[in-house]
Amino acid sequence: MMADSTTGRRLVLACVVAAALVVSAVLTAGTSQADLSLEGVPRASCAPGDLPETSIQGRVPASDYRSGRAAQGYRCNTAQVGHHGRRSFLGSGGFKVQRYTDVTGRTCAYYDSAVMAGLNVPGLLTGGAGLGVVVLDMTDPAKPVRTANLITPAMLQPHESLLVNQGRGLLAAVLGTLGTAPGVLDVYDVSRDCRRPRLMSTTLSGVMGHESGFAPDGKTFWTAGAAGFTLTAVDLTEPRRPRVLHTKAGVVYHGLRLSDDGRTMYVANIGSPSGRNASVIDGAGLDVLDVSDIQDRRPRPQIRTLSRLTWDEGSIPQVAEPFTRDGRQYVFEVDEFSDLFGDLRRINSPRSPVGAARIIDVTDPRAPFVVSNVRLEVHDPAVRAEVMDDPGGRTIVRSYTGHYCSLPTRDEPRIAACSMIGSGLRLFDISDLARPREVGYFNQPGPNGGSAMSQPAWDVARRQVWYTDTDEGFFTVALRGPAAALLAAR
Repeated sequence: MMADSTTGRRLVLACVVAAALVVSAVLTAGTSQADLSLEGVPRASCAPGDLPETSIQGRVPASDYRSGRAAQGYRCNTAQVGHHGRRSFLGSGGFKVQRYTDVTGRTCAYYDSAVMAGLNVPGLLTGGAGLGVVVLDMTDPAKPVRTANLITPAMLQPHESLLVNQGRGLLAAVLGTLGTAPGVLDVYDVSRDCRRPRLMSTTLSGVMGHESGFAPDGKTFWTAGAAGFTLTAVDLTEPRRPRVLHTKAGVVYHGLRLSDDGRTMYVANIGSPSGRNASVIDGAGLDVLDVSDIQDRRPRPQIRTLSRLTWDEGSIPQVAEPFTRDGRQYVFEVDEFSDLFGDLRRINSPRSPVGAARIIDVTDPRAPFVVSNVRLEVHDPAVRAEVMDDPGGRTIVRSYTGHYCSLPTRDEPRIAACSMIGSGLRLFDISDLARPREVGYFNQPGPNGGSAMSQPAWDVARRQVWYTDTDEGFFTVALRGPAAALLAAR
């Protein structure tokens, strides 16, 4: 009897342990990928006539500034086609470039003109991009024509929230700052004439502002409050009358994207300071959420966490772009900057981790895992101390780190583009998801270093990428050779 009782207790204990392990796996799946390299991916092979980098991958050494070489820029399998804006320190381009083609077939670009409010005023005075969100007619990509500046409250300072929904032709943003701000939400209709957006509404429905996401059907706009610790779903079924559906409090979320059916959210979790000496951001990574209650408009909706994934050498998760490959689901995730709190004596120090980017398998939303890292040689911890004194590596806004990445399509993409601040626009061959390679780059640094921070937009038909540098403005960049071939391979 005692033996049976002991056996029974052991069986119960085993079941409890097993259950705990399952729960732990759901909430913290894949917390370590120690076998993945922190070195740069293989370098691109540049064509004759290109202007290749002179040092390690992604670096613009101080010697190139002294010699004048940096002023020529660095190009590999790319060429500049067009440009808009004038040089203005932190006031010519911001965090997003969006592309949209209206019902007439005309194509436009939209980009925010300043990293922080007021910094684009010098550009206004000198004939630069102007204030707010800049609207460009891209009929001729070599000669972008500014047709409007959107200067309603959110558009004056959208921070990282500017998005276009392709299906409904809605352009939306929420008032935000480096931390957060009252969530004034502006919604425009660009479907009829993309050159002249029509204001649908300006409301306080965003709750707090910083980053955002759109349900693919265009009926729900999500705002992430970041320092406001909120995630808010706004109903845009009637764009003239936005309506708050639900606000989740107590979260430190950044950029977010949703599955094609709008029921699963992939959200960058910034984490929170822990007070440790090394990397003091705890819990930073990817949260996978079930938001089907919101998508289905159920009463008293709940948002459920399916899993949380962290990774080695993480910094500040920015956004995770979903895509498919051979029937499986992935996200292309990018971290911004370095871990700002890695060395409390000096922000962006050699000890601060640089997260860069990675490819994550999310086929099982309860057990995501990192497939590969997407990094440059300049991100390698072994060289951080060496490159920190370059003009492109000294400060947060002039740093050899990541900021935004994008894909030309969700359906079987073979190429990705990333704005990697001091390293400019970088292009990666992701044909083999486990072994990404660099396939090209375009970097036009100013005298104080490069500051490419925007989410790039794609013109697939013309084999082009559009992005902004915060100092140098908007660029139309043509892809050549193997980079162009990858964009055509769909």
